[in-house]
Amino acid sequence: MLSPGLLLLADSRLPAGGHAHSGGAERAIASGAVHDVPSLERFLRGRLHTAGALAAALAAAAHAAAERPGWELLDEEADARTASPAQRAASRTQGRLLLRVARRVWPAEALEELARRTPSPHHPVALGVAAYAAGATAGEAALAAAYHAVSGPATAAVRLLGLDPVAVHALLAALGPDLAAVAGRAHPPGSWAELPACSAPALDLLAEQHARAEVRLFVS
Repeated sequence: MLSPGLLLLADSRLPAGGHAHSGGAERAIASGAVHDVPSLERFLRGRLHTAGALAAALAAAAHAAAERPGWELLDEEADARTASPAQRAASRTQGRLLLRVARRVWPAEALEELARRTPSPHHPVALGVAAYAAGATAGEAALAAAYHAVSGPATAAVRLLGLDPVAVHALLAALGPDLAAVAGRAHPPGSWAELPACSAPALDLLAEQHARAEVRLFVS
């Protein structure tokens, strides 16, 4: 049975600002790379197995570190694995907002310590510690991170392209085995050096282009 904490963390209605970020989907749509449900599926699968895999691993690591805080070092590892300055900024913005909400919803010393040590943590780091405070497992934290990697861009594509929301949700449902596989591989590492370093140059380029765009609907 999934924990209530996981369900709340995965809920798009959690007021943590996730609705303002498209995960690169807005710029992918502007470039023509994403224009219908099949092209959106390719985009989401690619994102899940790169940025999503990293986010899942970071969330699981942050959850494991909640009992022995070392978030500054983990946050530096997240920085080193996020090549795009625009993506780093977006991740820290979302992490700061999630941390603010989580401290009110699940008061816990781990969250307070994270806020003292790293006021604007990367989003997966904040998610992992929030999952710990909410009573979710490290595996559930990884699953929530993987889900966020695809659900935000999928919702953005519906808004930007006017896609059939039922078809897009069917696509998300079809990604279930991939989500489980990515989360299943995201076990807490023995050392930070063991964290994955999945490369997604196209996402990095899209993020930098988006940051320079004069007109945009989403922050990232």
